[in-house]
Amino acid sequence: MADPWLALKFGVDPAERIAQVGAAHEAFLAAGAAPRRVREVVRRSWERSARLDPEATPPVDLTDDALASYRAAHPLARVLPLFRDLLGGIAQDGAHLMAVCDAYGRLLWVEGHPGVRRHAERMNFVPGALWDERHAGTNAPGTALAVDHSVQIFATEHFIRPVQRWTCAAAPIHDPATGRLLGAVDITGGDHLANPHSLALVRATARAAEAQLATDRPVEPGVVTVTALGRDEAELRVDGRRIRLGRRHSELLVLLLHHPEGRTGEQLGLDVYGDDRLQPVTLRAELSRLRRVLGPELLDSRPYRLHGTVRADFTTVADRLDQGDPAGALDAYSGPLLPGSDAPGVTRLRRLIDGQLRAAVLAAADPALLAAWTATPAGADDLTAWQALARALPVGAARRPLALARIHQLATEYDLPRATLLQRPRN
Repeated sequence: MADPWLALKFGVDPAERIAQVGAAHEAFLAAGAAPRRVREVVRRSWERSARLDPEATPPVDLTDDALASYRAAHPLARVLPLFRDLLGGIAQDGAHLMAVCDAYGRLLWVEGHPGVRRHAERMNFVPGALWDERHAGTNAPGTALAVDHSVQIFATEHFIRPVQRWTCAAAPIHDPATGRLLGAVDITGGDHLANPHSLALVRATARAAEAQLATDRPVEPGVVTVTALGRDEAELRVDGRRIRLGRRHSELLVLLLHHPEGRTGEQLGLDVYGDDRLQPVTLRAELSRLRRVLGPELLDSRPYRLHGTVRADFTTVADRLDQGDPAGALDAYSGPLLPGSDAPGVTRLRRLIDGQLRAAVLAAADPALLAAWTATPAGADDLTAWQALARALPVGAARRPLALARIHQLATEYDLPRATLLQRPRN
């Protein structure tokens, strides 16, 4: 079976494929539906990118000292020498670029031959620019982050036309202790990159980076970590093993973590199913299967509760907010809690976490925190946060035009009068 993450099947003429996908791209822009001959991963990405101007240029979000400080503090700075060892050679051969981005698609490093970099600068493929799908459409680093999988994007598969002369391959990188998405590593160049080797190379580089990060932070025996932010199914880490839970088990585990004192079967049933769908027999079966996954020593009953040391990314966010550390809370936040879940208890907790984090960021009125919040899925459409960011930035700041443009865009969507957009909200 052909690898769906590879752009070209063996024996396909690249020039013919460029023409086919280019025609499909134009048809999509005209009709809003992509023909079947476009890869599924590309079609879905085009649909997510549909609101973008196909001639847009990704915005530069961080520059100068702000960029330098952000890069120095980022976890991927620790593995930058490894990226250079594994990808630096091909990046310097005059035909490729190596790029590393954070979990929000913000480019941290772009390295390679100066001539190739100058060409890339024309489309703002530069450190500090936002190359997530929301700002840059379909592209390898942005799409790799969106689907949490390594991917190759070939020529006219890019959504934005100025990027269609390039081909790229990228792979996501996760924190080996928590599973949190840290960013992605990418190689960008010409059509010749549309081969299995480039995708295998970035995959191997991402795995090597995760292995080095794991070596730098030894696993604590007996400590269980849970990652549930920004993903529909939670991931469990036990003694270095990764276990992906199903949706229902993810919901149950999150609810048990939120209630360390324990929950009765009826309470859990209401939190998971609600009044109208409460099914005690089904719930007991799910909890029995979850106990087999976790181990009998971790999950007790009467009431149902967890034993041992269990750490979770969403409890870390709450703990740091309690400590008055909104920056630390935002750093630990990688997206809404189990965003695909409609379980009443999870929905309430998701709103609580997002609301408390948002309130802390707005109260801090720190431009860096506000910029980071508006880069999250929860903050992307937060008009109040964009207004606060615009007010917090000096008139000449590079990010202020981006904030003002987003404010006007949201005002149009919400049908609000523009004259009041930068006024402070009334208490």
